[in-house]
Amino acid sequence: MELEEREFVMAYLGLGSNMGNREANLREALRLFDKKVIVEQVSSFYETEPIECLGQPKFLNIACRAITTLDPWELLASLKRIEVILGRIASPRNFPRPIDVDILFYGDEVINSPRLVIPHPRLEDRAFVLVPLAELAPDLVHPVNGRTVKELLQTVKGLEGVLKWRSANRRSKEAE
Repeated sequence: MELEEREFVMAYLGLGSNMGNREANLREALRLFDKKVIVEQVSSFYETEPIECLGQPKFLNIACRAITTLDPWELLASLKRIEVILGRIASPRNFPRPIDVDILFYGDEVINSPRLVIPHPRLEDRAFVLVPLAELAPDLVHPVNGRTVKELLQTVKGLEGVLKWRSANRRSKEAE
């Protein structure tokens, strides 16, 4: 009996890096996505101040829109595998890391488990997530609070710490 092929689901992911060649880390993470994760659009790059754990290098952050046939748990496992490949080791939250890849939204699903929370539980408080996400999906509605990304962006604190670095298609001096 053949397994029925899953339909594609739209997922929004947030990626960040503040160790090593940040841009190269982000680009490599995108390249390593599972073949069942097709990136449709990538935001501009944004340089952002670290939060909570100050005194560390600035982050480079992007968001991407992808379609996938992976279920949320498979997608999480795939993203964690990429983090390990790129050198991420277990560390306290908000510490320096070569790569961090988070599921921001997975269709209109709401999941609240010890291992996975979708939508991302802190996205509405994080300008470094909302600014690049708003480039891709300003009218995307948060399935829990009913507010659009654009509306969330209008009330978030910390916008002054999120500066456009360059577009996703431009080559940087950091990569040379």
